[in-house]
Amino acid sequence: MAEATPGSDPATPYRVLARKYRPVDFTTLVGQEAMVRTLRNAIATGRIAHAFMLTGVRGVGKTTTARIIARALNCVGPDGTGGPTVDPCGVCDNCKAITEDRHVDVIEMDAASRTGIDDVRELIEGVRYRPVSARYKVYIIDEVHMLSEKAFNALLKTLEEPPPHVKFLFATTEIRKVPVTVLSRCQRFDLKRVPLETLVDHFAKIAQAEKVEISPEALTLIARAADGSVRDGLSMLDQAIAHGGGVVDAAQVRDMLGLADRSRVLELFEKTMRGDAPGMVAALGEMHDSGADPVVVLQDLLELTHWVTRLKVAPDAAAATADSERAQGLAMAGKLSMASLTRAWTLLLKGLQETLAAPSPLRAAEMALIRLCYVADLPSPGDAIKMLQNGGGVPAGTAAPAMPRGNGGGGAVARLATQPVAAVAAQPAQAMPAPRSFAEVVALFESRREPRMVHSLMHHVHEVRCEPGLIEFRPEPKAPPDLAPRLSELLSLWTGRRWIASVSSAEGKPTLMQQKAAKADDLRSSAENNELVMAILKTFPGAKLEAVKRKGEQTSMLGEFVSDEPPPAEEYPADDDIPESEF
Repeated sequence: MAEATPGSDPATPYRVLARKYRPVDFTTLVGQEAMVRTLRNAIATGRIAHAFMLTGVRGVGKTTTARIIARALNCVGPDGTGGPTVDPCGVCDNCKAITEDRHVDVIEMDAASRTGIDDVRELIEGVRYRPVSARYKVYIIDEVHMLSEKAFNALLKTLEEPPPHVKFLFATTEIRKVPVTVLSRCQRFDLKRVPLETLVDHFAKIAQAEKVEISPEALTLIARAADGSVRDGLSMLDQAIAHGGGVVDAAQVRDMLGLADRSRVLELFEKTMRGDAPGMVAALGEMHDSGADPVVVLQDLLELTHWVTRLKVAPDAAAATADSERAQGLAMAGKLSMASLTRAWTLLLKGLQETLAAPSPLRAAEMALIRLCYVADLPSPGDAIKMLQNGGGVPAGTAAPAMPRGNGGGGAVARLATQPVAAVAAQPAQAMPAPRSFAEVVALFESRREPRMVHSLMHHVHEVRCEPGLIEFRPEPKAPPDLAPRLSELLSLWTGRRWIASVSSAEGKPTLMQQKAAKADDLRSSAENNELVMAILKTFPGAKLEAVKRKGEQTSMLGEFVSDEPPPAEEYPADDDIPESEF
């Protein structure tokens, strides 16, 4: 499974677990069974491509796989007479040299540091020469997506028709950045994330080989934090072993990674979904004081929300968890509605983004969870309508809101949202507007914030006839062409009855602005002839009469055209009284 363990000599440098237990053949490659099966069949049948593209997240074995392929292609067996094999012997000169990164015919190039066209030209020059001692000259280019556009273009022709003694092995974490022209010339393998259970088993074997006592829960925490990456997991395992001094438990791993106890995360989630805001704040503060990172806590809550949602959809998903945790998760899945869980996922995801960007992660996490406390158990819009229609009760077939409530604020919100219909009906209804004159119609448009309509009605419309339900007017050329249908539509909507707006050829009254200007002129003339005003102007030479206002005049555009008193309600004529010819 692993290379030779360094001796106990103090002069022997320590090798980290990720290098010490690096796979050297296909049998020790972890979690990539599909790719291994394809490569085994290809090598066994001699159908070996001239270029391979290995892609996947960091630490899943891309470069390791490339080295194993290089060994498999160049192995000659213990007696020196063998050919390409799916199981390299590991004892021949080629296998040893490739394993120790010193074989002259296996050239590794880091495209992240050698991105230019000159580096690729140097590579292309070397392709022409046959291998010195190996069967194939193998070029391993790591992070190939970092090559420049010119470097990729220079490589295309050689990559399409390489000499028979050359193989290219590319590795990348950003497959979308590799040009399609390069991808089409390679055989592509997507290395998947290693499953959690596989990582736990792999780390347990390594811990046993290292004679380290480590609890299963600690292994699970490390494997979960590795997120499918073997190398990341081995680095964390190495750190945990050094942290624990040879004995590793779950508490030490949590302290090392800044994780919160799973049971405390479950308790925090339960309090949040119950609407217990004070309890949630206290629990989050205790977790933070214990060393838990607020960002990690929200990530754990997101993972827990997803897990509970899966349990609700597929209860068998909890088969691999501990009995107590599974029972608690199934209980929460039974009490929480799908609407509550999906709403919690959305709010936690937004809260995580805010926490990552906030100057104080703890405060941002608190605000996100407080927000969730107040909305976690709100019914969906459809359920709320059904509740109101049923007199405030929960409709049949609908799950009860969330979980048993505490003293949090969420309960108050839920009670407000589920008031009985009788309580809503007892509130006085606002009277519908009932304009009786053209000026009141314009005033209605002004109150509803329709400035363009108000401007057109005041400046470019001559009233011919106006009564409840009917307006006749003569528009000026500058009036909008759709003024009549727009008037009819909005008045019918706002007043709750049908209005007809028709265009007439009659002269009609002056526009409201003309009437207002005429009245303003009369008012100014009357003021100028006032004895007191004349005396003031005479006493102060150079003084001018700037503006004249009546006492208590409104500040609306209509000014004195609208009465300060609201119009009394009156019965509108029935729709049947309006002749059909008016439509």
